[in-house]
Amino acid sequence: MSAASPTDWSSQRVIVTGGSGFLGRHVLEGLRARGVPDSNIFVPRSKDYDLTEPDACKRLYKDAFGPGKTTMVIHLAAEVGGIGANRENPGRYFYANMAMALHLIEQARLDGLADRGGKFVQTGTICAYPNLTPVPFKEENLWNGYPEVTNAPYGIAKKAAWQMLDAYKLQYGMKGVYVLPVNLYGPHDNFNLHSSHVIPALIRKCIEAKDAGREFIEVWGTGSASREFLYVEDCADGILTAAAKMDDPEPINLGTNMEITIRDLVHLIARLTGFADESTIEQKIRWDTTKPDGQPRRCLDVTRAKERIEWQAKVGFEEGLKRTIEWFKEHRGDADARM
Repeated sequence: MSAASPTDWSSQRVIVTGGSGFLGRHVLEGLRARGVPDSNIFVPRSKDYDLTEPDACKRLYKDAFGPGKTTMVIHLAAEVGGIGANRENPGRYFYANMAMALHLIEQARLDGLADRGGKFVQTGTICAYPNLTPVPFKEENLWNGYPEVTNAPYGIAKKAAWQMLDAYKLQYGMKGVYVLPVNLYGPHDNFNLHSSHVIPALIRKCIEAKDAGREFIEVWGTGSASREFLYVEDCADGILTAAAKMDDPEPINLGTNMEITIRDLVHLIARLTGFADESTIEQKIRWDTTKPDGQPRRCLDVTRAKERIEWQAKVGFEEGLKRTIEWFKEHRGDADARM
């Protein structure tokens, strides 16, 4: 492991895959705040670049700033969803995420990224952790077992990208960064009930049930599983902090080290949205125990992030939920249009 020399952001020419997405838009804001001019940021659109294809990735490096000009790649683009979407698309999620990383990293090498001291920043996933990893998850346990089966193909593809970066650093000297964000939430999230993760799905269910006067909502599982959540602006800050301070793809957890059960999360969101209060919550939540809970527990050890890059999350969980709920209320039409 080696620390990076100071990053002059104003001179960086940065490709951000997934830059128009949920996390990406916050990363773009962070780049601008750090002094990167808009002319030095390139965001490939999926309609123009199928990043699962090598020719498209080769063309991307040419189109962005010209051959041999890119100094940093921040790879955020992914195909991913909640438990249901993962169960329906295991092959696609493995292929798409593996192919994107494979071709983007190789084409970065061919474009000379290592030769000019450039850097490839890869976002991983805590779905890569073994199913029964001791809690809190420590980065050194990433290889100590098989991931939770419903999201294993996605998680393994992301973990393979980390190994590719490590190998390219060893053989070609390409600088790499590998971060593992915990479950994200916040404004601009995906609120599609079929493909969204738990927080936006619950917010939408509760608000729509309240507006329609429904007596209850249905929630998957037993509520016993636990999760940790990171506000999206904090995640963007963590990614860019790691990009500035790391040269080796040593895995770094990005999280809060705060664990909450799904049952407690449902109660909290139902209360914050006004769908239920403590006296009515049990009658208004129906658990579909035929559906899976997913990985039993998720909570990250964030010691490495504090020690290596001097980063920690800033936004409290309840405050972040309130901001997300208000955003959805104000932009429900926009959210629906993207579904």
